[in-house]
Amino acid sequence: MTHDHSALLEQLTELGTLRSDELGLAGVLPEILRAGLQALIEAEATAAIGAGRYERSADRTTVRNGHRPKTISTPAGDVRVKIPKLRAGSFFPVLLERRRRIDKALYAVIMEAYVQGISTRSVDDLVRAMGVDSGVSKSEVSRICAGLDAEIAEFRERSLTHTEFPYVFCDATFCKVRVGAHVVSQALIVATGVSITGTREVLGTAVGQSESYEFWREFLASLKARGLHGVHLVISDAHAGLKTAVAQQFTGATWQRCRVHFMRNLHGAVAAKQQPVVTAGVRTIFAHTEAKDVAAQWDQVANTFDGPFPKAAAMMRDAKTDVLAFSAFPKPHWQKIWSNNPIERLNKEIKRRADVVEIFPNPAAFLRLATAVVIDAHDEWQVTRRYMSEVSMDELREVLAEKDKAAALMDAQAQIA
Repeated sequence: MTHDHSALLEQLTELGTLRSDELGLAGVLPEILRAGLQALIEAEATAAIGAGRYERSADRTTVRNGHRPKTISTPAGDVRVKIPKLRAGSFFPVLLERRRRIDKALYAVIMEAYVQGISTRSVDDLVRAMGVDSGVSKSEVSRICAGLDAEIAEFRERSLTHTEFPYVFCDATFCKVRVGAHVVSQALIVATGVSITGTREVLGTAVGQSESYEFWREFLASLKARGLHGVHLVISDAHAGLKTAVAQQFTGATWQRCRVHFMRNLHGAVAAKQQPVVTAGVRTIFAHTEAKDVAAQWDQVANTFDGPFPKAAAMMRDAKTDVLAFSAFPKPHWQKIWSNNPIERLNKEIKRRADVVEIFPNPAAFLRLATAVVIDAHDEWQVTRRYMSEVSMDELREVLAEKDKAAALMDAQAQIA
C-alpha cells in the first residue's frame, strides 16, 4: 500500500484537527482505521480490475462505476467505508467477509439486545467475542434490521399462485421474548408445503402470543390470500385451535394427525415402564404396506390394549381416522406425510439459533431470525433433488382425480335427493 506525500500530509492535517477539536486520540483512531481499510479495499479493487483509477492498461478487465457505502462495527466504533462498484461483474473485498442471511439476523438480534440494554450473560459474552462492545451504535443496528426486514417481508408476502400444494405441514415452536417490561413465551408458527411437482417450499411464518384458534385461522387465511390452493392433506399435531382452523380454511382437505405426537400422547396414558410395550405394539401397525392391513392391525392392537391399557385403547379408537389419514395417499409418500418430522427438523434449527440469544429483545427480532433460518432452508430446497419423485406425484394426481370424481358424484346425488 503506497500513498504520495501530499495525500499523507493532507490526511495528517485532518487527523490533527480531529485530535484537537474532538475526542483526542479516541477521535482519531476510527479515522485512521477507516483510511487504512479504504486504502486496502482500493488496492484490492485495483488488482481485481487490472488497473488503477484512470490508468490505461492492457490488463484492465472492466471499469469502476462509483462506490456503495458500508458501515462496519469495530472495537474502535462504527467505521464507514466505500466499496467500489464495477461496470461489469461484482467486487467485494476479502477483508470484509460477507455474512450469510442467518448470520446477519443473529448479529442484528444480539446487537439490538445490547444497544437496548437487554443484557443477558450470553448476549454480553457474544458482544465481547465479536469485538464490538465498545462501539456499536443504534443507527448501525437499525440499518441492518431495516435491510433484513425488507428481504424477509418480501419472502413472507410473496405470491403462492405459481403451483398447487397438495401437502401442507404446520407446526409451532416457542421462545422467550421481551414484551414491554415482561419476558414471555411467544409462538412462532411455520407452514411448509410439497408442491404438485414434488418440491418443497416454506409457505409462511408468523409470531404470536399463543397457538390459539384465532392466531392459526388468521395465519392460514393469509396463506390463502397469497394464493395457496390445491391443499388435500394438512399434517400437524392435535392442537385443537389448529385443527379447527384447518377445517374452516381448507374445506375438503384431510387432516393427518402426526403419529409421533400421538405416540407421545399414548405414553402419557400408561406407566413409564409400560411405554416400550405400547411403542412396540403401535409400530407393528406402520410396518404394513397396504391400507386395509394398516387399519386392521390398528384395530387388533387397540383390542390387545383393552385389558392392560384401557385408556390407551380408547385413545386409539378415537384417533384412528386422523392418524391413518396418510393411508389414502400413494404408498411412496407414507413415511413423509404420516408425521410432522420434516418441519420438526426446521424448528430444531430455529431453536438452535435462538438458544444463542436466550431472550429476544422484541417479537420483531424473533420473527426476523426465525424467518432468516427458514429462508435459507427454502433456498436450499430449490437446488436439491425433488422431495417426492415425479413418478410418485403422478400416482398422487391419480388419487386426487378419483377423489374429485367421488366428490362430484356425492354432490350430484345430494342435488337429486
